[in-house]
Amino acid sequence: MNTTGRWTTAVVGAALLLGCVSEPAASHSADAERVLVFSKTAGFRHDSIPDGVAAVKQLGESGGFTVDATEDANAFTPKNLRRYDAVVFLSTTGDVLDPTQQRAFEGYIRQGGGYVGIHAAADTEYDWAFYGGLVGAYFQSHPAIQPATVVAEDRAHPSTSGLPPTWNWTDEWYNYRSNPRDRAHVLASLDESSYTGGTMNGDHPIAWCQDYQGGRAFYTGLGHTKESYADPAFLGHVLGGIRYAIGDAQADCRPENGYRPLFDGTAASLDDWKQAGPGSFTRSDDGTLTSSGGMGMLWYAGQSFGSYSLKLDWKMAGASGDDNSGVFVGFPPSDDPWSAVDNGYEIQIDATDVPEKTTGSVYGFRSADLKKRDRALNPPGEWNTYEIRVEDERLRVWLNGVKINDFTNTDPARSLRDGHVGIQNHGADDQVSFRDIRIKEPLVKGD
Repeated sequence: MNTTGRWTTAVVGAALLLGCVSEPAASHSADAERVLVFSKTAGFRHDSIPDGVAAVKQLGESGGFTVDATEDANAFTPKNLRRYDAVVFLSTTGDVLDPTQQRAFEGYIRQGGGYVGIHAAADTEYDWAFYGGLVGAYFQSHPAIQPATVVAEDRAHPSTSGLPPTWNWTDEWYNYRSNPRDRAHVLASLDESSYTGGTMNGDHPIAWCQDYQGGRAFYTGLGHTKESYADPAFLGHVLGGIRYAIGDAQADCRPENGYRPLFDGTAASLDDWKQAGPGSFTRSDDGTLTSSGGMGMLWYAGQSFGSYSLKLDWKMAGASGDDNSGVFVGFPPSDDPWSAVDNGYEIQIDATDVPEKTTGSVYGFRSADLKKRDRALNPPGEWNTYEIRVEDERLRVWLNGVKINDFTNTDPARSLRDGHVGIQNHGADDQVSFRDIRIKEPLVKGD
């Protein structure tokens, strides 16, 4: 299990001057993760850039990574870029790198480097196809600065896990030349009915992430104003994007389309669920279900499923990771939770048991690939995402976008061809939370 550290946001006061690469703070250890903030402009220049640089430096101080800042494109050499875990393009505009520098950055990304784009990073390098794919979409236009409603579509990603389902925020809202949804994983979008000037026909991504040609990429369209960089919620959003880009937090950043909610956080979406056995789940105002008591199970009684992809977000509350729970699939309808144990399969969440009974295992039948699981797993207190894909009798499991298990059922009594899904509340000392349970079915070739 990896040991990703917790972070805290801090309100930023003073701005730092830009120029050549700055020296790292003396308090950082030699092996600390390192981030380069690049803010060169060849077009419009945002007056919030100094505030943004200061903010990222402060995030580094509180988050445990070193931050250097530059507007000198000569920093883009293979040797220098190897020093950094991620490069932040902070409201860059226009053509900021020459062909040699572009090739160096392409090599850096392909060798596993991280990219963070903030606001006008999408107004940069229009003639460089690699960069266009990396940022995800190019800027087209914007209306006047105004408040709008941001919808957090993925609240497991570290950049959005601290946001409410909807968030009122004032910014300069970019329209983009294309919609990145089919090639990137959308984290947040705009409700175009909440402001004037949106041109993306009601589907308006504003923050997204992706695995791109070997590297990790995160972009947010927020961050135009100076005030943004003194706001804890926005700083948490940026910090989460940086943590993902440097590999300090794991997330499923594959494109996601075609899913429908089984539980979307609202009370109404629980109407088709039933509690079997003792204990229960408590729904909080932010749309999280948390287990208590047991051994019971909350199961979806609205219908059974045969060929599907089930996705859901989960986290363990205890520091040890010894919070037992699981996701059940392929079981018949019953008010007895032991029916699911005896007739279906459990994908385990508890990280402390033997291999065939620990996180990512098909409980009691097949261990996850533990090396892949350990690299993909976020620690207790942070969100993880499962994809459980069932096709005929084959059951596969992805953790934060990484395939960690592949199991085929041969027991007629446990057939996966038709069954229900549910989440376990294991016992009084086990607290596990769930969000955003969604399904795509039926699967078709190529899914």
